[in-house]
Amino acid sequence: MTPVELSRTVLRAMRHAVDAGELRGDVAAVGEGRVRVERPRPGGCGDYATNLALQIAGAAGRSPRQVAEVLSARLVVEPGIAGVDITGGGFLNITLAGAPGEAAEALVRDVLERGRCYGHVHPDTGQLAQIHVPHEVRAVVVADSVRRILRSQGVLVRVTCDTAPDPAWTRAAGEDGLGVRVDGHGRPPEPLPTLRPVPAPADATLRLGRDAARWALLHPAAHDHPRVTPEQGGDAHLVQREGNPLFRVRYAHARCRSLLRNAADLGFDAVPGDGDIEATELLRRIEAYPAVLAAAARHRAPDRLARHLVATADEVLALQGAVLPLGDEKPSAAHRARLALAEAAGTVLAGGLTLLGISAPEHL
Repeated sequence: MTPVELSRTVLRAMRHAVDAGELRGDVAAVGEGRVRVERPRPGGCGDYATNLALQIAGAAGRSPRQVAEVLSARLVVEPGIAGVDITGGGFLNITLAGAPGEAAEALVRDVLERGRCYGHVHPDTGQLAQIHVPHEVRAVVVADSVRRILRSQGVLVRVTCDTAPDPAWTRAAGEDGLGVRVDGHGRPPEPLPTLRPVPAPADATLRLGRDAARWALLHPAAHDHPRVTPEQGGDAHLVQREGNPLFRVRYAHARCRSLLRNAADLGFDAVPGDGDIEATELLRRIEAYPAVLAAAARHRAPDRLARHLVATADEVLALQGAVLPLGDEKPSAAHRARLALAEAAGTVLAGGLTLLGISAPEHL
């Protein structure tokens, strides 16, 4: 069972408890949407944990512990769940059935099946979002990326600007533009929540080119000053070295694609399974990607996604030396599994870069 499937299972258990009268009906609105499941924190146990019982306890009119007991009784009979323990004030700690490597294998299969749509919400939720920005290059680029991320979460989005954005901001990458999309301009008749990140000089931003410019504006948090001018060190975003986070992310993606090509030359392909190596942190990064997208959408913060991609890329670069056979070594099931993990990681990197409006080349 993948984390996404487990999240749906927990949500289904809550709904069934409501239908059976074990929980009050108004808790459904509190817990509606994707239930967050994560690796247990210190003091926890099992494979995954969720704080859903604490979230809905107030609406249920019961203690978190009592809610957790109701949910636990329903979860333990679900296929794929071996046991449920209640810890702390009402955390549900879930142990999955199956061998230790099965959860990792299922996660990799899920990513490969969904491709760049891994972590996306389908179908649309019916939610609507209006994003308004001042006529400022960083605000427009941030809004464009937030629009992409919100769409990935099933939200319909409209982006407006005080005045018409400069043509260079909306031109496509092949036309030396930043590739942003704005749906309308003009001051709204009623005040709207406005995205106002720390601004950046437009001329210095454009000279970096689309990919580096967008990264320079999106990687820092909205309240941090972006580095775009030469005096600020903006040219560091163009350097093809490990010290440049954008280079590491794009290079890690290109390496994943290269590993697949090299494996094909050696006569084997990717098959999810037990890679027989310590790649726990990379698996956790891949597993956390849907939650990162949800948080980036909720907080209108593409910098959260950018930082997650950097951390994922670093784990990919640490793994790459163990993927292909060395010397006269023959390709094994472990090599195929590692290759599948690398392919899944590359898929996450490519999907994340696309949501930031940045290209993910296969050769770098």
